Amino acid sequence: MDTDSAVSAADTATAEPVDATASPENPVVEVRDNAVSYLLQTAPAVRPPQQTRKRTAPRTVGTRVTAQPAFVLHSYPYKETSLIVELLTRDFGRVALIAKGAKRPHSQLRGVLQTFQPVSAGWTGKNELRTLTDADWVGGLLPLEKTALLCGFYLNELLVKLLARDDAHPKLFDHYVSTLNQLAHNEPPPIVLRKFETALLKETGVASDLTRCADTRGKVKPGIAYVVDPDRGPRPAGDDDTAPRVAGKTLLDMAREDYTDPATQAQSKQLMRFLLAHQLNGAPLNTRQILIDLMQL
Repeated sequence: MDTDSAVSAADTATAEPVDATASPENPVVEVRDNAVSYLLQTAPAVRPPQQTRKRTAPRTVGTRVTAQPAFVLHSYPYKETSLIVELLTRDFGRVALIAKGAKRPHSQLRGVLQTFQPVSAGWTGKNELRTLTDADWVGGLLPLEKTALLCGFYLNELLVKLLARDDAHPKLFDHYVSTLNQLAHNEPPPIVLRKFETALLKETGVASDLTRCADTRGKVKPGIAYVVDPDRGPRPAGDDDTAPRVAGKTLLDMAREDYTDPATQAQSKQLMRFLLAHQLNGAPLNTRQILIDLMQL
């Protein structure tokens, strides 16, 4: 795979310091910026629990939450033996938890708190940083491999950077599960990512209706070139516009999740980069850049 085709196929990478356990199916990408070196390696797999816990409805008792469907987005060391874990939960959004003792060699949490695998989690506390009380592996998803793994880290970086804590988005949670499943089954990464990016902006309330012209409120026309104002929506492109130009057909295709047209794929990619950059206030996405760097080795 050459550099251009690889970057086009994945349109992303991984760099955010996510605590992912390596396995023969999940290669770890280790990036050392100072040494400008990249290492793809594997390590013995952590065997998940042999029995799957029966899924029950989430429960809250005072400040205690139990049986909450969740995924690990990101984790980092806390003191000597613990971790701070960012979870994406279905009913509570993004939450930050202290996983006490999770770094100990014989901690049961070591094999459970893995990215891209569903867990049933519980926690307690009133503050923004709460305490994890239990986490059980649920199962049901295939592991991500190769390009799909890099795309998964890209999704996680978007969620960590764009989702406010304690802001529930159950539809987005379900879309995240569907996206992981599509990536694991080798669906085309560019199309899968465009759908998720669009859903992320829509569900967080920062995306306008791409099918309506901001100036007239009429439906966009397939044969007209538009630019998309991040705050107002599409309008006919002018000579002085520097934002990406997209055909009205592309905007209509995106609304109905139809990416069969190569022009729609190319234009939607540029448009989503532009809209995401606006929401990130120009901050770079590390995962996208690292795939580009890896492909240049």
